[in-house]
Amino acid sequence: MRGDDRSEVDVVVLGLGPGGESAAAALAKAGLDVVGIDQRLVGGECPFYGCTPTKMMVRAADMLAEARRLPGMAGRSDVEADWAQVAERIADEAIHGWDDSEAVESLTSSGVMFVRGHGRLAGPRTVAVGDQTFLARRGVVLATGTSPAVPPIDGLDETPYWTNRDIVTVSDLPASMIVIGGGAIGAELCQVFARFGVRVTLLEAAGRILAQNEPEASALMTDVFGREDIQVLSGVDISRVDYADGHFSAVVGGDRLGADNLLVVTGRQCNLADIGLETVGLDPESDALDTDDQMRVTDGLWAIGDVTGKGAYTHMATYQAGIAVDAILHRDDGALADYRAVPNVTYTDPEVGAVGMTQEQAEDAGLTIRVGFAELAESPRGWVHKTGNEGFVKVVEDADSHLLVGATVAGPMGGELLGLLTLAVHARVPTSLLQTMIFAFPTFYETIEAAVADLHSPA
Repeated sequence: MRGDDRSEVDVVVLGLGPGGESAAAALAKAGLDVVGIDQRLVGGECPFYGCTPTKMMVRAADMLAEARRLPGMAGRSDVEADWAQVAERIADEAIHGWDDSEAVESLTSSGVMFVRGHGRLAGPRTVAVGDQTFLARRGVVLATGTSPAVPPIDGLDETPYWTNRDIVTVSDLPASMIVIGGGAIGAELCQVFARFGVRVTLLEAAGRILAQNEPEASALMTDVFGREDIQVLSGVDISRVDYADGHFSAVVGGDRLGADNLLVVTGRQCNLADIGLETVGLDPESDALDTDDQMRVTDGLWAIGDVTGKGAYTHMATYQAGIAVDAILHRDDGALADYRAVPNVTYTDPEVGAVGMTQEQAEDAGLTIRVGFAELAESPRGWVHKTGNEGFVKVVEDADSHLLVGATVAGPMGGELLGLLTLAVHARVPTSLLQTMIFAFPTFYETIEAAVADLHSPA
């Protein structure tokens, strides 16, 4: 196609991260004529900058921690960290020299026409990219994802700070680092770098780190970080950041903190500003796009993934992709979006997994609730595990329906333990049924049994 050529297709998918990639492939395999557009790497943030490389870092850091736990349990240990091995694995097994050819080939082999470029809406069911314009008979799927959000701190823009996109290429670690942002990503990376010998100071504007989780999780991780020599300063106001002579400084409450590097991980912002939303009557300055339960924004326009504001998770994007695909294919039995049981995991050590509502969210929703709590270390498996057994299970029940509306698990492999509780919330399993379940002995899962039993214990 050249010049002002306009081509009719069935669907245009704009953005080919996990959700867009999944939707495009599924629609093409169903027999539709599909165009997928992305100016960046097919596969998106997760495989190249996010989930995959950072979890490689976490795995390596956890191995160091386990080796250091040998004394008093299994012998002696003299552990020497080597970040070069981590950097090499990330380069060889995740980044691949920023080569997405395998992902592109997988997409095109499913029948999708791939176009590399910056696509923009140019009216209802219309997308322009370069000198090409596509008219989508069934519609357009927006999956443009997010980018690192940078806080408006004086001086920050004039410094060579890192974001998550920079750390995946780091071959040599600094001696010291300031991390701005105590959410999931910030907490994970603080612990990773500290375990590799970096002196880390974590700055968080909210009153506690992991502020989206239960307070008990925040308190646990603050305590763990303190024992691992990570300085945690929460509820702080960072008035200025400077960079001079190869060093950073941050002014916090009148004090100036210094470090060799600065990592900014203060959340994500939706990539909506320059995709032509105004051409379909939508606000390009929106924080996120509102959708119905079939992921429809307006007639002929669907949105999936981060841009919906329902959680910047790969599993959310692929979940929503399936719903949008069902709607586009007019499947009568297609699923409808249901966000009651969205799981999320923070891959610290101990891991923190959560699903559904926190206690505060349930109370704010006007529910009459009961809360059950049990310490992981008090289970037989926790006692056997000993070193590194910190953690808990907290469950939140709607006392009127006797159904769980939320749960949090912190502990070794907490994200794996979360699976049972996610199923319970999703499937509306009565807590009375959970109480009659047989839990294998000795397992960490028995802590779930204890937490459910605590729901009905006398105050």
